[in-house]
Amino acid sequence: MREPASMAVRAAVRHALADLPDGATVLAGVSGGADSLALAAALAWVAERRPITAGAIIVDHQLQPTSAEVAADAADVCRALALAPVEIVRVVVADPARLGPEAAAREARHTALGEAATRFGASAILLGHTRDDNAEQVLLGLARGSGLRSLTGIPPLRGLLRRPLLRITRAQTEASCAELGLTPWRDPHNEDPTFARVRARRALADLEADLGHGFADALARTATQLRADADLLDDLAAQAAAQLGDGPWPVDRLAAIPTALRTRVWRRLLIAAGAPAGQVSARHTDACDRLVTHWRGQGPLDLPGVTVTRAAGRVRVQGNGSARHTVN
Repeated sequence: MREPASMAVRAAVRHALADLPDGATVLAGVSGGADSLALAAALAWVAERRPITAGAIIVDHQLQPTSAEVAADAADVCRALALAPVEIVRVVVADPARLGPEAAAREARHTALGEAATRFGASAILLGHTRDDNAEQVLLGLARGSGLRSLTGIPPLRGLLRRPLLRITRAQTEASCAELGLTPWRDPHNEDPTFARVRARRALADLEADLGHGFADALARTATQLRADADLLDDLAAQAAAQLGDGPWPVDRLAAIPTALRTRVWRRLLIAAGAPAGQVSARHTDACDRLVTHWRGQGPLDLPGVTVTRAAGRVRVQGNGSARHTVN
């Protein structure tokens, strides 16, 4: 007999909290959708069996006409599950044109959750991303050609954020809600192909149908395997960048760094000089690398927030400088 979906979700949450001490405060980020309701119910179940404080934060992005009502309904469900504290936080999603609507909403949401964690002294914030979300993230990374890090999917742990359900499917969270008598909210944005994640979801379903059941699971497993590789390369790149010291850097020293590390070193050097981390792309690091590997007398590079120049056998990265060759 197959294990009830609600038990699988509970086991995942219990495992994710195993390292926390008794008395810890844990908050679930709840939207009212199936994933977050299943997560909230599982957290409440764990809290009945462990001396922890379990609460919920509902972030109202105010991007839909019914958002306040949806948030209030989600809060009522969380209180009925005996979660406390339960708080609705309304945020303003700033500058979606610069970041894109999804990224801007995520930034506002994570800021709100972090502030809530501070208010309540939380040791962890749980988010309801599933295996399907992870597979979709990997597929988007493949489509964008953004390098190894983009193929590592959604991190299971980052700071206070924990994602216990990355091995749980979306179908399991839906089934868990049905088993527990919870009625999830259906976000209309999940059907809007304007959003890249919706297109990725549909593409993933087509690939599953064409290549066989298990394709999404294979993508998620690949992400887990690649994460260890990417973490190691990032650690080695950090060491290489530290050994370089302050610039300008001799070209021969840069050329001696293996290519797989050098592109990561470039990223660190650019960010350290003032380039916004979210705006540094592979095109930018590749352009920097050509100053070392394919030097033809190129002029300075105008990158986001910084200027990169080669002169007298050395490369310099300067913040907020003027330049003549723009790399988009």
